[in-house]
Amino acid sequence: MAHPKEEKTLIILKPDAVHRGVMGEVIARFERKGLKVVGMKMIQLKDAMLDAHYAHIADKPFFGGIKKFMQTSPVVVMALSGVGAVDATRLIVGPTKGYEAPAGTIRGDFSLSTQSNLVHASDSVENGAVEVARFFTEDELFDYKRNDFDFINAEEVF
Repeated sequence: MAHPKEEKTLIILKPDAVHRGVMGEVIARFERKGLKVVGMKMIQLKDAMLDAHYAHIADKPFFGGIKKFMQTSPVVVMALSGVGAVDATRLIVGPTKGYEAPAGTIRGDFSLSTQSNLVHASDSVENGAVEVARFFTEDELFDYKRNDFDFINAEEVF
């Protein structure tokens, strides 16, 4: 069912998105773009998961603060799929620093912070695959074709 050019990417709706009640708005932006939600769940992040997910910044002085922040409430993890899903989500999300993110992006519309910037989005196709596998088992991911796939993805996809 999935098109050969579809990619998977991970999105985490961080504690600030949960507390501020903007989860639905954030999810809607990805769906309106034409991305498929192929997995979604609310979880409480444990130390081991955060250590693995943020291993690339574990030696930074701000790592402890990020870890504490990410455990202040449950988060929503989503696996999204679509043609160019990684690049598309990065555009929708905007730059890491909310105060630098342009209006119209999630961070530009809802954030002024670097840490409290509402979402995590995979930064490459390779990391998307690794991150989705970190948070989801195969039986938690679903393969289907959106009814509007052919209208979202014009002939260049085929």
